[in-house]
Amino acid sequence: MDLDQGGDCEARFGKYVAGLGSVIGHADRTRQLRDYCTGLILPGERKSVEPMAARTAPARASAQHQSLLHFVADATWSDEDVLAKVRELVLPAIERSGPIEAWIIDDTSFPKQGKHSVGVHHQYCGQLGKQANCQVAVSLSIANRSASLPVAYRLYLSQEWAKDRVRRNKAGVPKEVKFKTKSQIALEQIRWACKAGLPRGVGLMDAAYGRDSQLRAGMTELGVPYVVSIVPTILMWAPGSGPRRMDKPMNNTGRRDEPDLISAKKVALGLPKQAWRTVTWREGSAEKLSSRFAHVRVRVGYNKLIPETSSPEWLLIEWPEGEAEPTRYWLSTLPETIDIQQLVDMAKLRWRIERDYQELKQEVGLGHYEGRGWRGFHHHATLCIAAYGFLIAEQAMIPPSGPRSVTPLQVPALPDDYRPRGSARAA
Repeated sequence: MDLDQGGDCEARFGKYVAGLGSVIGHADRTRQLRDYCTGLILPGERKSVEPMAARTAPARASAQHQSLLHFVADATWSDEDVLAKVRELVLPAIERSGPIEAWIIDDTSFPKQGKHSVGVHHQYCGQLGKQANCQVAVSLSIANRSASLPVAYRLYLSQEWAKDRVRRNKAGVPKEVKFKTKSQIALEQIRWACKAGLPRGVGLMDAAYGRDSQLRAGMTELGVPYVVSIVPTILMWAPGSGPRRMDKPMNNTGRRDEPDLISAKKVALGLPKQAWRTVTWREGSAEKLSSRFAHVRVRVGYNKLIPETSSPEWLLIEWPEGEAEPTRYWLSTLPETIDIQQLVDMAKLRWRIERDYQELKQEVGLGHYEGRGWRGFHHHATLCIAAYGFLIAEQAMIPPSGPRSVTPLQVPALPDDYRPRGSARAA
């Protein structure tokens, strides 16, 4: 089914829902699917079940409320199947403006009161910028410069929640769901994307994920190049230096003492003036932005999680004019021949996920679900992604306002037996 072919928006929406309905299970669920997605797309301050029922069936709001509530909270249709169909229907529209360039790992949070909603825990809440009671979901999105689409989405369960059998049973958490860190969930999603054969992209992550050496090593093992934000305290060997004590055992912290290891910040501060250059990039549809950058080849200090044979990679640093010290740092396994313009442009592409999540929350009510269960939480998110996917496809029909300024990076699919030089071997 081609969403770009003819007809008005309502007709295209009907075709889209019919496509999703083919994997939803029972035929009578297609009407519930259409009504729920319609409620998510229609204007309205709240996109929880009760107000959507009133908007989609005002003459029988009570019955509609029960119908939609059952569909989202109890019905046993597959989130994975629906997300796969969304991807099948929406990906051609996204790729009209260019190939997929990035796989963006991120998480999004939803402030919540009480402690009974699945996964609610006192933890860092990005939406509030502080520790608070909230739910956090980890996602993988495929993206180019025009759009991003979540293709995997999972609620994070704290250890406290994962071990609480009573609360798990009440919330309907599947038995196979065990505690995993957010980084472990992210690597699981990347591994799934490789196995599913998704169009290859460069892995992009903020420092909360990029600082995780096991996640970076896992991506290298899978043949997924990355540009990930890091903290400036990560230790590495600057150009011209390297390990000197390979024959010494590791200490009790899992690291071998090496005299030449220095922090990313110290590497940056030691670079000569000529290493810095002003680079301009375009962040989505915003005005052009520019800053000072330098990039240099380094080797990250290994520990028990990083293979000692790890290959050199790029350290990219941003140091805006007027700032007392560098403000951002990235590590990248993109090729040694990469142009700094492309490296900066790829690093900055991660920020489009923040804008897209803002639209998912504000336009289609991603954070408005009021149920407490595992199934309902994920069903609501899947339907929000489905509604958002249709909006992306519609937006793709509008011609771009101007030419692209950057040549997109294309990451080819790799053969099954590919193993990058210096990567960690599977245990």
